[in-house]
Amino acid sequence: MDKETYEKQKAFAGEKIPSMHRRMVGHDYQERQMYMITMVTESRKPLLGQVVGKSEAPTDTPDAPRTEPTELGRYVEQCWHEIALRYPQIDVLAFQLMPDHFHGILFVKDRIEKPLGKVLLGFKQGCNKAFRLLVPSVAVLQQQAKTDRKHGLLFEPSYNDKLLLREGQLKRWNDYLRDNPRRLLMKREHPDLFRVQRDLTVGNMSFSAIGNRFLLQRPVLLQVQCSRRLTETEIQESVTYFTKAAAKGAVLVSPSISPGEKAVMRAAFEQGFPLIVLQENGFTDLAKPGGKRMEACAEGRLLILAPWEHHNERIAIRRDQCLSLNEMARSICSACCCTTAMNDTATNENKECF
Repeated sequence: MDKETYEKQKAFAGEKIPSMHRRMVGHDYQERQMYMITMVTESRKPLLGQVVGKSEAPTDTPDAPRTEPTELGRYVEQCWHEIALRYPQIDVLAFQLMPDHFHGILFVKDRIEKPLGKVLLGFKQGCNKAFRLLVPSVAVLQQQAKTDRKHGLLFEPSYNDKLLLREGQLKRWNDYLRDNPRRLLMKREHPDLFRVQRDLTVGNMSFSAIGNRFLLQRPVLLQVQCSRRLTETEIQESVTYFTKAAAKGAVLVSPSISPGEKAVMRAAFEQGFPLIVLQENGFTDLAKPGGKRMEACAEGRLLILAPWEHHNERIAIRRDQCLSLNEMARSICSACCCTTAMNDTATNENKECF
């Protein structure tokens, strides 16, 4: 849908609800572009394979995390690679099968005659053909798919796409795909740390949370709040002060908004200290931390708190939200006798507490 049509129809569309299947408004899905595509099986049934191995095993060992596909899963992978045979303008760059979903990366090198959605619909139809042959109980699902557009057959209706828009994004996508089996094993090995916790009460506040909630019970919680006016020298002083406090047992708490706060929390994270991070965007039910945060959660040294609902859009955080998050960090820490806030520089008279 082009932007002009979208704007005209927006007023009649009703309330916008969170969706991972929304297309980018104004984007031409026939033009040259790279995409990461995700499709999920109907009702999240683990029909495509089984993840085996151990999360800590190196990649070149027998216990390395991997997906062992079912016969149906092998056929889905075959259908994915056949996209490049049917459409010479498209390269298949990557594929990662999981028990109830898959991720794949496509490169539309030249303009295609039909939108990408039509290409992927043909892929789904090929997968459904195998599904009917290999799964005897498919008849009930087939009837649901015919009578209710909320149902697909093998896969849920529609798909999720991400567009390559930034330098380094393709490498992050490939790393994410390769690491997916290991991440699932980590979730299974530490279910309490990766389950989204709703309505976690802290004082008179309520959060959604992922991670080690017992960090809230540590004896020293220290708010990291740094003015945007800090010089580079003052930021480094703040980093030194807070990391020394963390080394002595303090859990650092911050939304990590200003450059100084980001520098402090990044340094503490890299040194392996426990952190409580507040963020503006909430969690979907299947959310999980990204990148190295996943490992930090598995090690029990990270808690992520979100006071508000999840949204799909990339939106800039507002000033009032920044102030609210910093106030929440202060309130979380307020019960600790040794808690201080770093407002302008690291020359704070309460340092002696540590």
